[in-house]
Amino acid sequence: MAGAGEGKSKKGDNGIGNAIDFMLSNARLVLGVGGAAMLGIATLAVKRMYDRAISAPSSPSKVDSRSGKRSWEEPSWIGSSPRLLTKDMKSSVSKSLQTLPTDFVRLEPGISRGAGSSKKSHMDLTKARLRMSMQEKLSVYYRKHVMVPDGEMNRAKQAAMDICSELRNFIHAKLPDMPLRDMYLSGSLYDDLQVVTADHAQLMVPLILERNLWAAIPGEDTIMNIPGFWLVRRENMEYFPRSSSYWDRCIVGGYLSPKVVIETFDKVMSGSINWPAIGNVLDLIIRPVVPSESLTLEVQYDTSKRLFIDFLPLIVMEESMLIAKPHRNGRYENMWRQSFRTAETAKLRALDDGDGGCRCCCLKILKTICKYNPVLGKLTASQLTNVLLHQSEKECDWSQEALADLFIGALKELIGYLEQGFLPCILDNKVNLFLELTDNEIDELGYTLYCSLSEPETLLNT
Repeated sequence: MAGAGEGKSKKGDNGIGNAIDFMLSNARLVLGVGGAAMLGIATLAVKRMYDRAISAPSSPSKVDSRSGKRSWEEPSWIGSSPRLLTKDMKSSVSKSLQTLPTDFVRLEPGISRGAGSSKKSHMDLTKARLRMSMQEKLSVYYRKHVMVPDGEMNRAKQAAMDICSELRNFIHAKLPDMPLRDMYLSGSLYDDLQVVTADHAQLMVPLILERNLWAAIPGEDTIMNIPGFWLVRRENMEYFPRSSSYWDRCIVGGYLSPKVVIETFDKVMSGSINWPAIGNVLDLIIRPVVPSESLTLEVQYDTSKRLFIDFLPLIVMEESMLIAKPHRNGRYENMWRQSFRTAETAKLRALDDGDGGCRCCCLKILKTICKYNPVLGKLTASQLTNVLLHQSEKECDWSQEALADLFIGALKELIGYLEQGFLPCILDNKVNLFLELTDNEIDELGYTLYCSLSEPETLLNT
């Protein structure tokens, strides 16, 4: 009886598998290898959605212990269901996944299936035409959605400069003994990398620390073992007791706490500054953003335009730029984040200046796509910049004419790092720029981008 029941169960299971085999086998006869591969990709996507629907919430983020690859990755899909595709079809689909997205090939009616030079010539022309079509779509997308009008950029910069000047004067008057260097404005607004609208800037507030009283400890040398975050330790307490430094009031457990530093500025800015009065003088509406883990001002200008200014205390120690920006998930609140943004941006621009490349253009397109897409919005400008810098080590042609292929190449590069769950910082390969993403978020990002490869133009829909 047991044997009969088992056989019945296998028969039921094989019914679905045989149906898929039959469909794909006949598709190969009718559509050819390329068409069948396209159908295979669609079938795999349906299978993935089915798997996600019936599995436990945490399962999409699991990594296959045998292969080390994530659940949305193509080799895992093909390998996980032997009956889904024949050996030849697996090979066809795998090859198609490697070549189809960059070629933008579509099967057209009337093309002969026989081998011959005429077919190859026709397909080459088709590939070139479709690549040009993608190139044109990217160009239109850039002009229509990416670029910020010069007038808006100038107005936002002026508003930020006015607020920076008011804050500088107020803090110097209110806290004359606070050791600070000159504040300055930074961010994509000042690097010509702002996209869609001029809505974000950073006000950098450099702290002055006595060299003999403070030491920077890299995160990998601490019990937390977290590259990219640093501790700033108070030194020489036996010779220079507490209160020898102004910043001793911000110590927690022997370390300078960025959280306490932010709270110190927050008390001044929220409790002492009359923002409505300053706003009336500057013809702006200014209000602190609450609640907020960091200190952020919301500035309304030109009736409907809004600019957010992050107030970032900054320490420069051992040639490292450390900012008081908390971990995304609220962890390591007494650790300072190492900022690579200035050096990354300078490196990207230097590469473009050296070969007349389109890296910055490609970065702005990717940033715009992420800004409009709720799932991809979890990706940061630093992550996208590093993907392009890594890609620059492999690609030689960064001319504007190659933008379409470079754009697809960047998507593939990003997917590859998501598969690994590790994006090394170009300036310090110990730092994982995906550190603050959860496994589920990495899985969702990878799946979304992977599914877009067959129709990358869908990413340009806003």
